[in-house]
Amino acid sequence: MKRVASGILPVIAVDRNASKPLHRQIYDAYRSAVVDGKLRPGQRIPSTRVLATELGVSRFPVLNAYSQLLAEGYLEGRVGAGTVVSGTLPDQFTSSAPTHVRPATTRAGPRAAALRCSILRRENSPWLEGLGAFGVGQVAFDQFPVHIWSRLIARHCRRMNAQSFHYGDRMGSPALRETLAAYLRTARSLHCEAEQIMIVSGSQHALELSARVLFDPGSRVWMEEPGYAMARDVFALAGCQLVPVPVDEEGLDVRAGIKRYGKARAAFVTPSHQFPLGATLSAGRRFQLLEWAQDTGSWIIEDDYDSEYRYESLPIASLQGLDANSRVIYIGTFSKVLFPSLRLGYIVIPTDLVERFLTIRRTMDLGPPGFFQEVLADFIGEGHFVRHIRRMRVLYQERRSALVAGIHKEVDGKVEVLGSEAGMHLTVILKNGASDVEMAERAARQNLWMWPLSRSYFSKDPRQGLILGFGSTAVAEIPRAVRRLRNLLAGKGEQP
Repeated sequence: MKRVASGILPVIAVDRNASKPLHRQIYDAYRSAVVDGKLRPGQRIPSTRVLATELGVSRFPVLNAYSQLLAEGYLEGRVGAGTVVSGTLPDQFTSSAPTHVRPATTRAGPRAAALRCSILRRENSPWLEGLGAFGVGQVAFDQFPVHIWSRLIARHCRRMNAQSFHYGDRMGSPALRETLAAYLRTARSLHCEAEQIMIVSGSQHALELSARVLFDPGSRVWMEEPGYAMARDVFALAGCQLVPVPVDEEGLDVRAGIKRYGKARAAFVTPSHQFPLGATLSAGRRFQLLEWAQDTGSWIIEDDYDSEYRYESLPIASLQGLDANSRVIYIGTFSKVLFPSLRLGYIVIPTDLVERFLTIRRTMDLGPPGFFQEVLADFIGEGHFVRHIRRMRVLYQERRSALVAGIHKEVDGKVEVLGSEAGMHLTVILKNGASDVEMAERAARQNLWMWPLSRSYFSKDPRQGLILGFGSTAVAEIPRAVRRLRNLLAGKGEQP
């Protein structure tokens, strides 16, 4: 049964000194709102008693107006729902001419927008629109311990008090930051205290804050090539000049970056699992990068987006944990290890930058919502978080292995597999000269949600490949998905 929206009080102005009777003023206002589409079919309207109270009039003119609207078919009564706008509007000439006629055209002045809006690509990206096989960044939603999460939510609902309705700490919940600091020191080898951690609404928010604090228009920023396009967009919108630095099997080529522009303000890196090619920044490159940052007074922004999932070895320690000079801004998110709609992430900020981050944040959102931070603090503190990660690491390893095996069986020789040692995605390089964008578009029409690799490049001659997520696809479903990929590569339609 379709749910009917609750009665919303419309904007109705009545003039007691007007020659038009009150009931006619109310009638005309409702009729005009229905004809103009301001009140939609099925929308509930207030009771006569409520409307009379709001307008400060007796119920009689309201009753008369409603009676006329019901008689003409603009309103209808529904059992259990009260009075609602009719699903079938009457002919516009039923009684009298419309009270309001829209002009055929609208004259408007200049509709200017900031030039930065033209920086972003506005191309169609159908591979971002669905959930299912090969979706990048999609987690195993059905494996999340909803019963535990729900119990913690209920507990915090019962604990709510007056303070729960006020603004919280701009850095985020102290309880969550203390718990998170202990986890990061242990699991990711970070050097941090709770006072350095700022809770944000995901990694994109963290990037936006970092850009506002660190960069001026024209600042040069090293970007991995290929790299994370959404980080590139954030920095471009901040007016930065982006310096693409090539990536190889050891990660970011620091020497190449120095040759291209040695005095860049910052470098953006994904050292534990490079996006999208999956390389791990080697120890030598890590120390080169840290030495460069110290020598030039530059910053390093480390995006550690899915480092918990590593299958060939233990998780790689963070770059920040090697930094003896506080040049690294560390960004983490719960989107990959829990679920994306939680919209919680964090920044570990060098101590001398904390006040600057706070100053910028005051102008943006005054701090993060508090309720789910407290829930998450308990989820981590009671050990559920670590247990969930351990279970997911085993599960994703099984799915990764099934996907790699399927690719070798079905399309061996036609693609090259990269980055399967960690994370929740791998990349295949196409060897048949096909356009990865066209292939991703065709795949989306078959409910396969792979991303085109070429969109991650700056250059006009990018490598053609596909980024395949495996987090949300059960092992039993992977062979069929790979066969559909084989058919795509062969230029065939979907086959069972």
